[in-house]
Order: sequence, then structure tokens, then C-alpha cells
Amino acid sequence: MKTQLNTLLDRVDTRLAACAAAAGASLAVVPSSDASIVYVDLSATPIAIPATTAGVYLNVVTGVSNVVPASVPGWDVNPFSSTTLSWFNPAAPAGGVYVTGGGSSVTLVDNLGLGVLINAVSVYGSGASETTGTTAFNLNSTNNYVGFRFQNETTGNTTNFGWVRISLGATLTSPRSIIGYAYENTGLGILSGATGLAVPEPTTLGLLGLAAMGAFGVRAWRARKAA
Repeated sequence: MKTQLNTLLDRVDTRLAACAAAAGASLAVVPSSDASIVYVDLSATPIAIPATTAGVYLNVVTGVSNVVPASVPGWDVNPFSSTTLSWFNPAAPAGGVYVTGGGSSVTLVDNLGLGVLINAVSVYGSGASETTGTTAFNLNSTNNYVGFRFQNETTGNTTNFGWVRISLGATLTSPRSIIGYAYENTGLGILSGATGLAVPEPTTLGLLGLAAMGAFGVRAWRARKAA
């Protein structure tokens, strides 16, 4: 019986070792991320948000911004308002483009803070900014992150997800500016504040990695049994 068990373990060890080798080879030639994050740091050259009914329009793919929408073809985000900080939608995607629903009202645009997942299951809308609760915007702070979705014109108008970082002064109206933004360009989700780490989907490589872990576990167990 013991001989049969050893034979079976030999076969399992061989199979798992092959998987481990495959995983090691894959890790040597395949990038660790399945997605690409485009990050734009505007801290040195912020985009001012005028306290007007137009505000400023920004195309996150081209980087073009202007207070006149016609000067920003395909614009994606538009913070505006002379009395508060509000967010206006482009024509598409339909149903709103800014993340809402996490604070006191499902209709107010949220300050997500860092590390919140923005993806297809997030709740989207437009309008005024949240001013109470855990997703309220922070005055005299740069810790304000708005999640958004947009149609990427360079990839056949696929829906991509991103975040925009807002600097605020003593009020919601002035001074205020966009000091950075990022988006994930393959359709996967993105964490608010993330500048270089994507949110990958499970892959064959990941499964091979599990197999490699199994191989190491079997070998360690057999070594202890032999000791």
C-alpha cells in the first residue's frame, strides 16, 4: 500500500513540477499586468476650474482642455458652476459618467478617496458634489478623487474607467483645479488614485501560479515525511 502511495505521489509531483516550470517560464516572458493605466500628472501645470456656468472641459485621451466645449472635441469630464462644484455629462455614455451613490445621496458625485474600485458595476450619474458623510469633498485639500467612465475614441468608443483628482481651496468654488487624472485603456476597472497598477482579470498564468504553489507544497510535505 505504501509503495502504491509513493508511486501516485511521484506522478503528482511530476505533473506539478511541469506546471511549476511552465509558470516560471511564463513569468519570465509575460508582463505581470494584463492592463495598462494611462496617468497624467498635472501638479506642476494644473487645469483651473473657473467658477462659471461653463467651467472647464477635458478630453482625457488627448489631454486637450478649454472653457469652450467646441474647442475640446470628444470631451469626457466637465467640472463647473459658479455657486458649488458640479459635474456635467458628455453625450455618451448615456446615464451619467461620474461615480455617485456612496454617500448621503445617490445623485451626488462622490469624493472616492484612495483605493476605491471604479468599473462597470459602479453607480454613475452627474450633478453637484457630495458635501456630507464619508464621500464629502475635502476643502483646503488635494485628497479629492472623482471616478468616471468615458468612451475612448482611439479604441472604437469602448467604455473605459478612470479618476480625476481635484484640488480645492477654502470653498468649493475657488480656488479649484484638476491636478491629475488616470484611466485604464482596455476596459478593466481602476482603483481611484492608482497610477501604475491595474486590476487584472484571472488568467492562465495565474492558474499556473497556483499549480506552482501546489508543487512546492507537495515537495515540502514529502521532504518532511522522509526526514
